[in-house]
Amino acid sequence: MAAQGFLLIASFLLILLVLAKPLGSGLARLIAAVPLPGVAGIERILWRTLGITDHEMNWRQYLLALLTLNLLGLGILFCLLFWQEWLPLNPQRLPGLSGDLALNTAVSFVTNTNWQAYSGESTLSYFSQMAGLTVQNFLSAATGIAVVFALIRAFTRQNVHTLGNAWQDLVRITLWILFPVALIIALFFIQQGVPQNLSAYQPITTLEGAKQLLPMGPVASQEAIKMLGTNGGGFFNANSSHPFENPTALTNLAQMLAIFLIPAALCFAFGEAAGDRRQGRALLWAMSFIFVVCVAVVMWAEVQGNPHLLAAGADSSVNMEGKETRFGVLASSLFAVVTTAASCGAVNAMHDSFYRSGRYGADVADANWRSGLWRRRFRPVWHVAVCPAGGVYRGADDRSHAGISGEKKSTCAK
Repeated sequence: MAAQGFLLIASFLLILLVLAKPLGSGLARLIAAVPLPGVAGIERILWRTLGITDHEMNWRQYLLALLTLNLLGLGILFCLLFWQEWLPLNPQRLPGLSGDLALNTAVSFVTNTNWQAYSGESTLSYFSQMAGLTVQNFLSAATGIAVVFALIRAFTRQNVHTLGNAWQDLVRITLWILFPVALIIALFFIQQGVPQNLSAYQPITTLEGAKQLLPMGPVASQEAIKMLGTNGGGFFNANSSHPFENPTALTNLAQMLAIFLIPAALCFAFGEAAGDRRQGRALLWAMSFIFVVCVAVVMWAEVQGNPHLLAAGADSSVNMEGKETRFGVLASSLFAVVTTAASCGAVNAMHDSFYRSGRYGADVADANWRSGLWRRRFRPVWHVAVCPAGGVYRGADDRSHAGISGEKKSTCAK
């Protein structure tokens, strides 16, 4: 069991690093406001069409742009949920949400909070899921990444008067990072059996002769950005333990990789933007060490067996309560730490069925990582994990749009 756990952790981290490195290079170009290859012409058309200028913003303008977009999204999402019964793509004719539940849900998805006070398959129409929640999954993730872009520019530029253009950052992040990666993930999910349709729920007869409705819907598209953007809000009430959201061991691995992909890539992007890749690697390895320790603790706890069942003479070699047999203890434990460390909110097992030591291990990962680049918040890890190790450097560059230079200046007090 120990060898299997080690192999699972090592394989996960190896695949993650292979995928995150090239994505980090692309993010570094966006941080430097350099268009990705082949899209410069498309961007010029978009800027003219949308009325977006090349003028960079100071911190107040950048903040105002992000707040404006998200407040607008909050209002639109609330209206979509509140008047759901009058909108299309509602084959089950589900009623609109009450005012308090609509506001609760809208605030949760706009702020990437992952909180759900409803059961998706019995509460929301396909239109609410697609035009409402899925759109906000993209926008909330783009907002978080844009904030990191601004913070990295503040660290890596010598004269910090502007932080970039928020509208350009949001469009580039959404179109060139989130959308294509989410599309690839969604297509893989469809190939693995995740539903992607607009059909009405399907009536079936179970082996026991009972009647049941199988929920349908555009699950794969929402599941992809739910994981990639660490939003966590499930299409179904059971979240990623539901076989329609997470049917196979491969989709389970893909979902864990999607959760960590952009945060890991941002570490590489920071190193390139700072002109010293060692700085990005230092952040990545520091958080990876904490992660591995926490996963080991949770796995060790969950394979011990339930002491109460053992005392009663029952066979309890491992703790399978609340876990899916298609994933098993080790993959469920790894998923629990991944989603908790990233504060994603998605689950493929019931965390209240984990042993206390296992839950504490996952919480330690959350406390140490959600403030780092894994959770797109940078400064606490900067001061706690890296500065005491010898100082972090920023590139000194007299250009207003980039921060790559051979000259280094320490940003940590000695």
